[in-house]
Order: sequence, then C-alpha cells, then structure tokens
Amino acid sequence: MEEKLDIRPADSAVAEYREYKYFLPKITEGKIPYGKHALNSFDGQLPLRPKEIFYCKKCVISNQRPRITFDQNGVCGACNYTEYKKTIDWKKRKGEFDKLCDQYRRNDGRWDVIVPTSGGKDSGSLAHRLKYVHGMHPLCVTWSPMMYANIGMQNLQNMISSGLDSHLCSPNRVLQRKLSKLGLVMTGNHHDPFGRGIMCYAFHVALKEGIKLVMFGENAELEYGGDLKNREVPYNPFEDWEKYYFKHTTHQKILKFGYENGYLSESDIKEPSNKWYALPPIEEVKKAEIAARWYSWYFSWIPQENYYYAAENYGFQAMPRRTESTYSKYASIDDLTDPWHYYMMLVKFGIGRATSDAAHEIRDGHLTREEGVALVRRFDSEFPNKTLKVFLEYLDMTEEEFFSVIDAYRAISPHIWEKANGEWRLKKQVS
Repeated sequence: MEEKLDIRPADSAVAEYREYKYFLPKITEGKIPYGKHALNSFDGQLPLRPKEIFYCKKCVISNQRPRITFDQNGVCGACNYTEYKKTIDWKKRKGEFDKLCDQYRRNDGRWDVIVPTSGGKDSGSLAHRLKYVHGMHPLCVTWSPMMYANIGMQNLQNMISSGLDSHLCSPNRVLQRKLSKLGLVMTGNHHDPFGRGIMCYAFHVALKEGIKLVMFGENAELEYGGDLKNREVPYNPFEDWEKYYFKHTTHQKILKFGYENGYLSESDIKEPSNKWYALPPIEEVKKAEIAARWYSWYFSWIPQENYYYAAENYGFQAMPRRTESTYSKYASIDDLTDPWHYYMMLVKFGIGRATSDAAHEIRDGHLTREEGVALVRRFDSEFPNKTLKVFLEYLDMTEEEFFSVIDAYRAISPHIWEKANGEWRLKKQVS
C-alpha cells in the first residue's frame, strides 16, 4: 500500500496527512525541447567540477560540492572550519555582536533589523533570539516558497504568534512557476528563483523601510563547505554573491533566454516583481549604509540546537516521519517541492539530501562517519516519488519532459553517472 504524503496539515498536528489543493493553470504554450536546452546549462559551477571524485576523510561530502576545498590530509574545508571554530573566542565575538545591536537598535517604534525568514527552525529561532534575547525589533521578511506544505505554513504561523512582526511576499505565482521551470532547465534547479528572491528581497524592504541591518543565519560557504576567503569577516561582500548564490548568472540573462526561447512572454519580462529577483543597485544599498551580517559569525551555529530552541519557544513542529531522500525530520520542510531541489543536487553533483544532513551532523558530533556513510548509502539516491505528481503539476511538465532534463544533466556529468542496462547509476559512492 502506497504511503501518504509526509505533509502535516496546518489545522491539526495529528490529523490525517493531506496536500493543499492548489490552483495551477497551464503555463506552457507549445512544446519546448527541455533536454536540449539543459545541455547548455547556465550553471557556471558545472564546468568547475573536478573530474576525479573523492570524499572527505572526516565527513561524507565530496569534492563535487561547488567551491569546496580540501587539505593535504583529504579533509574538507567545512570540517576544518569546525575545528577552527574551537579556537574562536566566542565571548569576544558576543561582545562584538552586543556592540552591533547597540549600534542599530531603535527604541522609537521602528524596526531595526530585517531577518529573511522562512518559518523554519534556523531563521525562526534567529528572529526569536534577536527579539527576546538581544532586545532588537526584528521584521521577519518571508519570501513565499513554491508550494507551501501545510506543516510549513503552520510553523510560520507559530513563529509569528510568538510576537514577531512578519512581512510575507508572494510574488506573481504564474511568473514564478515559469521562472521555476526555466531554472530547472537552465540551471538544474527549480528553486533558482526562490534562492534569488530570498537573498535579494530583504534589501528592497530595507531600502523602503529605512532599516540599516539585515541579519542572515549561517554562512553556508563556511559551515557546509565552500570558499573560505571571507572567514575573518562577518559577511560575504555583494561582489561575491553572483558566484556564491546565483550560479554565475544573472536574472536578466535568464529572462532574456526565457523570452527568446518561448518560456516567457513579453508581458512576463515586464512584470514588476522581476525586480525582486535581483539585488537593488549596490550603489543605493551602500549609500543607505545597509549592513548584512551572519549570526553564525558571532555565535557557534548548530542546526539541531536551533530546532530545540524553536520547538521550545514557539512550538516548531518536525515531521513525524523522515522526509524523502534523507533520514531527518525537521530540515527544509516548508515547501512541497523541496525534495526536487535536493534530487537535482544529486543529479548535478552526486551528493543529495542525506549527504547534506549527515555531513554537518558528523561535524557537530551527532553522528560518527560510519553512521553517516550508512545513512547516505541508504537514502541519498531515493527517488522522491511521493511528491512527483504535485511537482510536475507545478512545473506544467510531463514525466517524459522532466526526465529529458534529468537525463541531459546526467549526460553532461559522465564522471558522476554511467548508464548500465538502461538505468543511470552513480559511478562512485562514499565509503
């Protein structure tokens, strides 16, 4: 008997699982050769992948993760950063954070810090701490996910109900669906417009509201493996964002391609919400003296501790069962389409959702490497069948069209994938 979708309804934490019923009009006119376009991916990270695959000696991450570094002992930069954090004077860093809050704190009825917030455990616990631990006046700015899962909406409402101000932006959903399809085809990531929006929209709000500080949670480049050059500063300069967050391409380039190849209409590229998928002019941000900071630079960042904090302080709920393609229950559960973001990460880089979860839990001391390897080998390549139907409805694609994209990305990754007896399989797995 097929399992029901692991999505908890918003109206009851123990009720029967169900999906929201979404209104999803057709968005595609004519037939577009998706796989052909995928062969010319805009993801500038793909040509930089090493052709020989190896895995970290301490965790389970591979050298295919974009920008990750390894030392002479075969240990990844994220594991080495975990060791480096043991040498940080966290008391001194806390003092610096207190001074930062004093610099920006307002007591005149205005917000003094923006927190890009999904309602998940990390951003939610950050916003709650800023208000109730650090005495700030945060405005939570939420960029709506592709398709809210019931449990995601419930967690967002629980966070708001704890006394936090929240601003929910739901950009033109017809346009976002088209951009999502375009993101899947041209960057191998249907979350591309979501990633751009969640990073950029907060700065549009900051300019409009006159808020000088934007506080993000963790610096993924340091915590999970990436470029370490900003290790000694509490932010990543805007000049690095295209490389770190936008896959070496711009929203305007994607719009131009989409219009010229039939994904987008002339009216689509003139939609006002397009401006939110890119940062405001950097000159304006700098002139307004808006600062971006990582909370993880001032305080040791442990996702599991954020979960416990969120559960205790505003009733954050985890899934009762594991989510698809991994063993965990509380990470990235806001969006019904989340499993496909991680599945395409597996397709492009040979590392999936279980790898992502296990790697940082090994670094945090919650798993041994042996346990992590076993979990990755068991769950990482699991196909997210439960959400396939709703995902394809969202993208307005057939299974044949979708698999043509997957096959195209595997075809340009011959060092990761091989085809045997008509089926694709990873050439090398962690051991």
